[in-house]
This record gives sequence, C-alpha cells and structure tokens, in this order.
Amino acid sequence: MSGSLAQIDLIVVACYAIMLLAIAFWMTKKEAANNVDTKDYFLAGRSLPWWAIGASLIAANISAEQIIGMSGSGYALGLGIATYEWMAAATLIIVGKYLLPIFLKNKIYTIPQYLQQRFDSRVKTVLAIFWLGVFVFVNLTSVLWLGGLAIESVAGVNWLYGMIFLAMFSVLYASYGGLKVVAYTDIIQVVLLVFGGLVLSYLALQAISDQGGVFAGFAILTQEVPGHFDMILSQDNPFYKDLPGISVLIGGMWVINIGYWGFNQYIIQRALAAESLKEAQKGIMFAAFLKLLMPLIVVLPGIAALLLFPNLEKNDMAYPAMMTLMPVGLKGLIFAALIAAIISSLASMTNSISTIFTMDLYRPLKQGKDENHYVNVGRLVGVISLIIAIIAAKPLIGSFDQAFQYIQDFSAMFSPGIVVIFLMGMFYKRMTSAGALTAALSSFTISLFFFFVLPDVPFIDRVGIVFLACIILSYIVSISGNKVVANDTVDISEVNFKTSSSFNIFALLLVIILAALYLTWW
Repeated sequence: MSGSLAQIDLIVVACYAIMLLAIAFWMTKKEAANNVDTKDYFLAGRSLPWWAIGASLIAANISAEQIIGMSGSGYALGLGIATYEWMAAATLIIVGKYLLPIFLKNKIYTIPQYLQQRFDSRVKTVLAIFWLGVFVFVNLTSVLWLGGLAIESVAGVNWLYGMIFLAMFSVLYASYGGLKVVAYTDIIQVVLLVFGGLVLSYLALQAISDQGGVFAGFAILTQEVPGHFDMILSQDNPFYKDLPGISVLIGGMWVINIGYWGFNQYIIQRALAAESLKEAQKGIMFAAFLKLLMPLIVVLPGIAALLLFPNLEKNDMAYPAMMTLMPVGLKGLIFAALIAAIISSLASMTNSISTIFTMDLYRPLKQGKDENHYVNVGRLVGVISLIIAIIAAKPLIGSFDQAFQYIQDFSAMFSPGIVVIFLMGMFYKRMTSAGALTAALSSFTISLFFFFVLPDVPFIDRVGIVFLACIILSYIVSISGNKVVANDTVDISEVNFKTSSSFNIFALLLVIILAALYLTWW
C-alpha cells in the first residue's frame, strides 16, 4: 500500500518540521552560550520540571513501534494488547515510589553507573554493552523500519529514504542540544500526538457508523468483532501465546514493565534529570495518567481497521491505512503527529546511547579530557548508531508480521535477569557481582532453552519462570561466595520512600480506574 500527500498536507508537515527545528536551534544556541557540559547535555542540567518529565516519558515511549506496531497488534488480536499500556501505568507508581528515590539519591548519569556503585566495573561494562546492543539493534531499528513503512504508505516515499529522513531530522533536532532540547520539545510532540490520535479514532468510529456518531460506531465495532474486546484471552484464542490469559496481570508482565520503566536508560533518564525527587515523582504520575489514554489513540484505530480495511497484507499496515480516511490538511497534521512521535523516540534513544557509551565506556578509558570533548564524542556516537540501525533495519525487522510482538519477545529474553540484578542489588545486601553476572547470563541462556526446546510456552509465562530461576541462581551464587556488603552510596537505609499525599491520592485513583477498565473488558 502506497499513498501520497496533497500539497496542503505537505505544507502542514513542513511547517511542523520548521517550527520544531527552530525551537531546537534556539534552545541549542541558548545552551551553547552557557558552555554546555556533560551534565547539561546528558541530564539537562538536572533541572527538568514535572510536566516536562511526564510529557517526555510518553514521547520517548510512544513511537513507531507503539503507534504502528501496537495498532497492528490491535488489528490482529484486539484490545488485549492494551494491557501493555495499562499495566505500565500501574508500574510507574512502583517506579516513582520505590526506585526513583534510590537512583536520585546516588545522583547517577546512567543506569550502568549505579551497577558500578553497587557491584563493580565488570557488571557495569557487561550491562552497558548489552544495552547499547539492544538500543541499536532492537529499538532504533524497529522505530526506523516502522517509521519508514509509515512514510511510504502515507506519503509514497520509498521506505529507505523515509528512514534516512527520520535519522537526519533527529540528528538536526537533538544532536547539539542534548536532553533538554528533547524534553522541552517533547511537550509539543505529546500534545500533537494525543490530539492526532484522538481525531483519528473519532473519524474511524464515524466512518464505521456511516457518520452516525462515535458511540454508534463503537457499538457496531464491539458487535462485529466482539473477540477483539477481550482483555484476558482464553486458551482457545489464536493469540493466547502472545497474551496468556491471567498471566498478563499476575505474571511476567510485571517483570517486563518494571524492567522497561525502571531500568531502561532512555526512559528513566528523564527522571534522573529532575530538579528534585518530588518533581520526578509528579512527572511519573503525570505520565501514568497519560498512559491510560494510549489504547484509545493507538489500539482502537487498529481494531477499527479490521472493519474498514479487512484485507491488509500485513497487520502493521493498519495505522497507515486508517490515515487514508483523513481529509486534506488534517491528514498532514496526523502525519506530523506520527513523525513527531518517531523523531522524539529516535532522539531519546540516540541521546541515551551517547550517554551510556560516553560516560560508562569511553570516559573511564580517556580520563582528563575537557567536557566539550565528551559531549562531542556523544554526538558522534549518536550519528554512528543511527547509520548502523538504518543498515540493520530491514534484515532484522522486515520479515516480521507484528513488529511490536517481536520487540517484546526479544527484549523478554533479558528483562528477567536485569530486573533481578537491580531489585536484589537494591534490597538484598549480600547480592554479589558474581550473583549479578549469573542473573544476566542465566536470563539469556534459560530463555533460549525455552525458545528452542519449549517454544509453546507463552513468552510472558517464560519471563515469569526465568525471573524466578534467576533469583534462585543469583542467591545461591551470592551466598556461596565471600560476604559482600553494598557500598555506602547505595545503602537504602537512608532512602526516604515516603511519598506526598497528592501522589498517594492519584495513585489510588489510577488503580481504581484500571480495575474498572479490566472489569469492563474482562
């Protein structure tokens, strides 16, 4: 499926691009006047307010793999895929209350840096290299590939040229300004993303009801494809292996979400840049409530496409196909919203790749250089990572029908070990470096065993089983070695986990809303 944009749509997209670049260059020039150092470039000078943190968390998270990939999964299996979004909202409460206080107390730049403080440089280096590999060969490649497909489907531009455009735009947009430029322009991105997604859902339901109203359209949709509105899939569902029933509420889904929202550099980096713990927690809560909206924006259009475009070649073509419903002008705005989400995530990922490589791998080897040197190394690494991702995108991602599920399945091979390393490192003083490395190695090897020997085990169930196995193995290795007490800098006895009354009230409200949603669509 290949489309084209009318002249007015192209003007809308061009105006958006020019506006975004103008804001980015203005902020970059302003920062340059103040002699940008590594703290400014990688952590926005630790000055981000809550609203910038919350918006930037969502902008970094919601990209092509969510908009295109999750819509494709909505087309294939239905509302059940929204559990990733709604469970993420609950996970953010845990991250804000129990994990952020520990990270911010230690004033770290990167997640691997915490591992060096808690364990040693071996653990830091192993995990830093792992994250760089995942960010480049899973995250960047998937965002670029799906973004290129979207540009080809909507604008009629070859997918390769689309990927190159996205990469170049993200470099111009964020390479020189660092995290502060990304975070503040993300506010614009999120507004456009939410507005565009809601408009698309509105027009889709109107089309289904033949302009009879969105509620009538939604009623028709639920009647025509009732199986696509099950949050908890039964065992006879053809997609049970992707979302294995009640396991999405009590099993490995928690491990996946805690690993992503709590220990993923390009996500948590926004909270690390907060001006205070209280501000970071407010931003986390803001993001949690925005997550409640995401299924309406990215999953519902995919389900609607099942009625409006029932014969798509690939599930991941659902969202681009839906965009053909847009009238001239508005189509350009919706397309700009999609580009906004992709550019924001690319900028966030490349900034995190730059941060980890520069601060965890390069700086220890090249100490004594001035701050500008490290910032320039980070910029160069960001560009190189995008070039590698463009080359690797089609071979790695192009053959998968549901890219979102591929990303989840691959990431789930490592998530259990990472979560065990951090949780036991934080809350179990006798956890050793050997125990941490055992968890990392066990997570991958045991996951491979399930993948090849027991392929019928749903991957979410596999994550839960591997998580428990990693806890047991890392515990055995830790108590078998020399007794090691955590470094004083990571001693949680001095961490205050008490949250404000407003945080607690909003957390309770969010849990009630989630309970109502799951009970309604059980």
